[in-house]
Amino acid sequence: MVSRKQIKIFLEEYEQIPYQVLDYLIGDINYGGRVTDDKDQRLIKTILATYLTPSIFLYKGYKFSDSDIYYCPEPGEHDVYLTYIENLPVNSEPVVFGLHDNADIITAQNEGAALLETVLGIQPRQSSSGGKSQESIILDLLEEIKNKTPEPFDKEAVAKQFPTDYNESLNTVLLQEVIRYNVLLNTMKTSIITLGRGLTGKIVMDEEAEEMSQSLFINLVPKIWSGVFLSLKPLSSWLIDLNQRIKFFSDWIKSGKTPKTFWFSGFSFPQAFMTAVLQNHARAYKTAIDLLSFDFKIMGNTKPTDIKEKPEDGVYVYGMFLEGARWNYDEDKLDTSLPKELYTDVPMIHFIPMANRELPTEGVYFCPLYKVLSRAGTLSTTGHSTNYILFVELPSDKAQSVWIKAGVAMFLSLKQ
Repeated sequence: MVSRKQIKIFLEEYEQIPYQVLDYLIGDINYGGRVTDDKDQRLIKTILATYLTPSIFLYKGYKFSDSDIYYCPEPGEHDVYLTYIENLPVNSEPVVFGLHDNADIITAQNEGAALLETVLGIQPRQSSSGGKSQESIILDLLEEIKNKTPEPFDKEAVAKQFPTDYNESLNTVLLQEVIRYNVLLNTMKTSIITLGRGLTGKIVMDEEAEEMSQSLFINLVPKIWSGVFLSLKPLSSWLIDLNQRIKFFSDWIKSGKTPKTFWFSGFSFPQAFMTAVLQNHARAYKTAIDLLSFDFKIMGNTKPTDIKEKPEDGVYVYGMFLEGARWNYDEDKLDTSLPKELYTDVPMIHFIPMANRELPTEGVYFCPLYKVLSRAGTLSTTGHSTNYILFVELPSDKAQSVWIKAGVAMFLSLKQ
């Protein structure tokens, strides 16, 4: 309402339309002032630029999207506009908002998953057909999880093998990851024993045990296990992911040296990993770390197993996924998603620290990298979401606005 009144005032009182003023008032104050996430602010400004633009008057039948349905009608009487609006489809297609048609599939999947989760949550605790009770099923599941859960790391041995080193900050990152995963593994071990005793009547179950029991029954990760790393995976997939994470760090420890390539998805706190890489570079070249930022080199078809030596500067990272677009391996650039291809792998990327680096102004898309698909998290002291990691510059021959409206982003973990 406020924005509409402001537009009316400026259109009636100014001979020329003050686009910059309207853009600032609506995008930065009326809407942007309520938004704390800079990625959301970027999206608001991009969408607004589609409508607050002189192109509406410069081009006949200016389109608001790639669809032929939504365009600016020719000047006419009031009824002309009403008729146009009344004839618009009730259900808008994804292309209207700049999204790929795959967005409809993702929406349907999310709605179906939410429905199934609700149905599972209200299932009876006892089978009416003489089958196993919920308690029996959970006891069997606890035994299975216990057998699949790896043992905690030997923290003291890791600290001795990878001591604090001025020239190798990744030793500290490894120890921190070991400590975090040990907390999770020990918590799992203790809670499994406690819940097992509660289900067999040896102790009284508290609220935490009840929640854990219900989560396990419907294949969800208990809250008590979810604090070390973000994940949207169901319990079965989460256990596989956990074992892969433990294996990554176990292999690092067994090798006795820093890996040639890094599985980015394995880090519970990837920001510390990136800071350590910058710190190593700053100390090696005697440069202030505040002057450093990452340049990105997409490795194309190069696989982690193809790498024989560590890079002279920076690190090779892999294990990321794209939503809303795909990487064109033939042309080495960001490209439109293929039908029904919801998520695609991202090639290995060389993160290269550089001092006083100027950001490119064209030819790239500043793609946000998140830990999980929800893109939501807690606002941290840095001003960023705890789910957000950094912007990765992906080569592109299209305007950034195309990818911003399409919601293109990278992730370290999917739902399955």
